[in-house]
Amino acid sequence: MSDLRDAAQSSKAWPFEEARKLLKRYAKGAPEKGYVLFQTGYGPSGLPHIGTFGEVARTTMVRQAFEALSDIPTKLICFSDDMDGLRKVPGNVPNQEQMAEDLNLPLTRVRDPFGTHEGFAQHNNARLRDFLDGFGFEYEFASATDYYTSGRFDEMLLRALERFDKIMEIMLPTLGADRQATYSPFLPVSPKSGHVLQVPTLERNVEKGTIVYEEPDGERVEVPVTGGHVKMQWKPDWALRWAALGVDYEMSGKDLMDSVTQSSKICRALGERPPEPYTYELFLDGEGQKISKSKGNGLTMEEWLAYAPAESLSLFMFQKPRTAKRLHFDVIPKAVDEYHQHLRGYSDQELKAQLNNPVWHIHGGTPPASNLVVPFAMLLNLASVAGAEDAGSLWGFIQRYAPDASPETHPDLDAAAGYAVRYYNDEVKPKKVYRAATEVEAAAMSDLAERLKAWEGGLDAEALQSEVFAVGKAHGFDPLRNWFTALYQVLLGADQGPRFGGFIALYGIDETISLLEAGVAGALVTQT
Repeated sequence: MSDLRDAAQSSKAWPFEEARKLLKRYAKGAPEKGYVLFQTGYGPSGLPHIGTFGEVARTTMVRQAFEALSDIPTKLICFSDDMDGLRKVPGNVPNQEQMAEDLNLPLTRVRDPFGTHEGFAQHNNARLRDFLDGFGFEYEFASATDYYTSGRFDEMLLRALERFDKIMEIMLPTLGADRQATYSPFLPVSPKSGHVLQVPTLERNVEKGTIVYEEPDGERVEVPVTGGHVKMQWKPDWALRWAALGVDYEMSGKDLMDSVTQSSKICRALGERPPEPYTYELFLDGEGQKISKSKGNGLTMEEWLAYAPAESLSLFMFQKPRTAKRLHFDVIPKAVDEYHQHLRGYSDQELKAQLNNPVWHIHGGTPPASNLVVPFAMLLNLASVAGAEDAGSLWGFIQRYAPDASPETHPDLDAAAGYAVRYYNDEVKPKKVYRAATEVEAAAMSDLAERLKAWEGGLDAEALQSEVFAVGKAHGFDPLRNWFTALYQVLLGADQGPRFGGFIALYGIDETISLLEAGVAGALVTQT
């Protein structure tokens, strides 16, 4: 343990950098509550998505790093803001008319359009928990409705009432003139309609713990701020949660930087220390535009997991979280192969290097061994030339290349083969464009075919790669990468491809000869 802790103190991996920052918060000892509290937030007005996964995965990585550095216990709360009012009907749910009838009700009181749970929030909360449980995250689920109505927030709500003016001083300068005129940090839940009302606070009674507001019909109503009779506005609500629970660490997207600033000020106004923040960059789509849920221009969780294991997505989330990254289909194969490269390298690394290896953070310090003996990119190209429709059709090629492998002994490889076939047919095949070989390229490909006919070196990928190099040099390709680009474009219908020697070893000598001859003859050229 001491060796691990010593190495963790100097690790440059960002979760350890964050953990060390958090450790300084309690340099004099553990917090009074007895544990360090990590939090992630979730709005159940929609279904869990890839951003939800990313936030919980990254927070878990920091938590694990902290536990390697300190003996102070930790907790992770996944908090659902399910008492918020439904402001608009989501476009991806059934029973739209029924949903419209429930606008402005707390999400837990909105009828479930799917008909499976007591309310819409309950449905989405259940989905969230199934979602998180499916990835093995360790967390405690928290519901805003439960916390407000059970009295968990009462003490801090009364303090917010007492410090109402301080909160207003923080919030009002951030609002436009019209919003300033009606703004209140307290949102009463109407005893008449059940709606979460965005109305001014007309009177405050700190001793009684109540506010007075006006209903839409003009009646003045007095309600306590405790017991779930009111909910706080978004930024004060975030601050209330931090202050009441003693949240020590929370990360959020770049789009919430202003909210973090204002909520931190409010948390201090409530007399408590805000958590250590971490701001991550937002994702971009295939065109480099920011992903928007309303536009639907991003890659969904379901889409990623249709083509690759969750660990590859965890790697994507680990890498450079403060850099805007394209979240598109074409990043998936690279993420899969990089994940397995990191796995293969892990066992031979010294402890310090292991702590910088992403798989330490993905697997909480105990990464498995990789049995992906064929790279995912290679499987994709094999699926292409073999016209594969399922993983089974690739195993004949795989077992010639790796005789000791089987679906039973190499389940990761079997799963990767299935992912590759699906990815090829859905994402690669519709976009493939083959071109005819030039005269120089055709001569080189014919030469390679003849050399392979005389080949006696077996399925040695490196030796075959050297032979492919030799052909390119013999035919004057300069730079040599133009030779490989020609092979990819003419034979695979793509601009990029695998190490060609490895491809030959996997696909087979005779099969590659036939492919080269088809390419030279122009038989592969896409008909347009």
